Amino acid sequence: MPPKNDNGLASTLAAIERARKAPRAAVMPALLKSGDELADAQRSLAESSRDTGALIDSIAVTQPGQSTLPYSQPGGSRVAGETEVIVTAGNTDVRYAHLVEFGTAQAEAQPFFWPAFRLLRLRLQNRLNRAARKAVRDEWNGK
Repeated sequence: MPPKNDNGLASTLAAIERARKAPRAAVMPALLKSGDELADAQRSLAESSRDTGALIDSIAVTQPGQSTLPYSQPGGSRVAGETEVIVTAGNTDVRYAHLVEFGTAQAEAQPFFWPAFRLLRLRLQNRLNRAARKAVRDEWNGK
């Protein structure tokens, strides 16, 4: 049994534990929103390379615990971590996303994937940081 007069140590330790666990759950909505925003921006930029629309339709957001599609770029098939959202372009039918992005000897590059990422990177990171800070602050204050 803890001593009666612990000078707030028990409540401080409890607040630290709550604050440590809070960001994971609180950041998830911001993470999913950021993934969707990035995918929408990439689809918008890919519009300039529209032929059939298959490339645009292949841009996908993979949620935590799910697997990306085979042949998706960058990196091919893999499982998203529990606090990770993966945005990819390409699939089994659309194996040419990287060729559109970087070009070939016969076709000029029509970048859509990385420019959208570079354009939104700070905005998306700031959204996640705000959500995490708010979660820690709210849990620390016992809200």
